[in-house]
Amino acid sequence: MHMLHDAMAVIEPYIATYGAFAVFVIIYFEAFGAPLPGESLLVAVSAMAARGDINLTYALVAAFCGAVLGDSTGYAIGHYGGRPLLLRYGQYIKLTPERLAKIEGIFRRRGMWIVIGARFLAFLRQFNGLIAGSMAMPWPRFFMANAIGAAAWVLVWGLGAYWATDTVEAFFKR
Repeated sequence: MHMLHDAMAVIEPYIATYGAFAVFVIIYFEAFGAPLPGESLLVAVSAMAARGDINLTYALVAAFCGAVLGDSTGYAIGHYGGRPLLLRYGQYIKLTPERLAKIEGIFRRRGMWIVIGARFLAFLRQFNGLIAGSMAMPWPRFFMANAIGAAAWVLVWGLGAYWATDTVEAFFKR
């Protein structure tokens, strides 16, 4: 709980000043690898919206767009440069060409589910697009899974936290 409070103290002034644009920028950069606090941001935005300090709809749309575009940027980087780098430097992380081929096979069979589910896991969320692009996941499949995963993630952490805030406040007001 203390970490969430600290994250909110850092994030809140940016959201208060720049609104949904700040939400978009932070989520965009987090989605393609920057170590930024995505869930904490959405929870903070939800709390601010519950107080009436920000428009929740605009913030959640900005988060969705940032997530989809950030992962798409990561996908493009992975698609155009990731595989050669993995082949060249993969040996340093024990990624042989045989293991890479096996991972690519898994992505061909289960890539949609991997991309959707990775949105909810901190490290994977930040490298989701990069990995999918490097694994040659077809763009239309990636984009669909990316949009579904981003929508679910934003709704769980944004709208879910907003509803929870209302419920908790109502409980303590009794």
